Amino acid sequence: MAPGILVDEPQQQVAESVKVPQPRNLNDTASRSIFPDGIRTSGQHNPLYDVLRPYADFPKEITGPTVWQSDEYVNKPERWVHPFTDDEIAELSATADAFIASGTPLTGIGKNNFPLPKLGKALLALRDDLLNGKGFILFKRFPADEWGPLKNAVAYMGLGTYLGYFVSQNGRGHVLGHVKDVGDDPTQIHTVRIYRTTARQFFHADDGDIVGLLCVHRAAEGGESDIVSIHNVWNTLQREHPDVAELLATPIWYFDRKGEVSDGQEPWLRQPVFYLENGGKGRVYCKWDPYYVRSLTRFSDQGLVPALSEPQLHAMKVLEDTCNRLALHMVLEVGDIQFLSNAHLLHARTEYKDYPAPAPRRHLLRLWLATPQGEGGWALPMPDSHDKKRGGIQVNNNPPRAPLDAE
Repeated sequence: MAPGILVDEPQQQVAESVKVPQPRNLNDTASRSIFPDGIRTSGQHNPLYDVLRPYADFPKEITGPTVWQSDEYVNKPERWVHPFTDDEIAELSATADAFIASGTPLTGIGKNNFPLPKLGKALLALRDDLLNGKGFILFKRFPADEWGPLKNAVAYMGLGTYLGYFVSQNGRGHVLGHVKDVGDDPTQIHTVRIYRTTARQFFHADDGDIVGLLCVHRAAEGGESDIVSIHNVWNTLQREHPDVAELLATPIWYFDRKGEVSDGQEPWLRQPVFYLENGGKGRVYCKWDPYYVRSLTRFSDQGLVPALSEPQLHAMKVLEDTCNRLALHMVLEVGDIQFLSNAHLLHARTEYKDYPAPAPRRHLLRLWLATPQGEGGWALPMPDSHDKKRGGIQVNNNPPRAPLDAE
């Protein structure tokens, strides 16, 4: 991975009919007594319906580096795997030790107080590839089994600050997430977040521009990862199921918020699955999680939202089947870090089984990272596209928290 400097690329001319929201910055000067870095997670929002583009405006075929086939990377780790060098680990270790010694809360970590003079340059080059290129990388040799929970968290979040701003991942304000079975019932999908169970996770995107996963403990069986280029999926749908592509680009899809809402907000969102950027480069963006669509029966039974139609159920199956067919499969070992784009990739996880107690359970540390529009992020048709910590899940003014284990 060659070092480089991230430079904002000039945006293409925006058509007069496209309304680009102006920077709001309502969350970027938050009270430091609640948000140590002065930035509040924006949270979930309905799209700007008046700027959503109709299916007729979508490309019939996408080209470029975001379109890739799995056989381009199978058995070719040099194209997507980066083992940390001894020098990179030494720099990361020294900076993490200095941060811990400073007494700064983990929720206040940022590039300004986590300097990585050498590794940071490579991470900025990676950021551009995540946003505008293939959209994924697998780091190896992170000393997760040597450093302990605090240093692991500090070093991992410090790496993340070079890729984006960390956002809250749940209503409790967790900016450091823990993918770990805590005994929740995966059949109760209207209340349970599947990452807290051993159940399969279908292809989905998270509520942040980039997601990171650090493997601390492996499962005995399963828990393996699949990723897919959503632009390859789109091209395939255009050839094989254009009716499905059109339905997925229509804002008739309701997504459950599972009770993680601020006062006065609706308990669901209505949006398409595929968007076009609101200006910018006009790229196709995808936002999807079938668990959040299937869990709305408590509202559809009351007539508050429409029940899923047969065409929608068919589209969901076609989308999942297509993703499975085109996916790149990988296994995360202890010390591996996977960073993925949520704009043009979907990812999935197989069901898993843990080792018998007292062996540690499968455990991944998770980051959701925001890349705002003014700093090279995609131009989303969302009211918070310019916010530094756009997306995520924010309930009222719950402060950010970075627990060192699952809660």
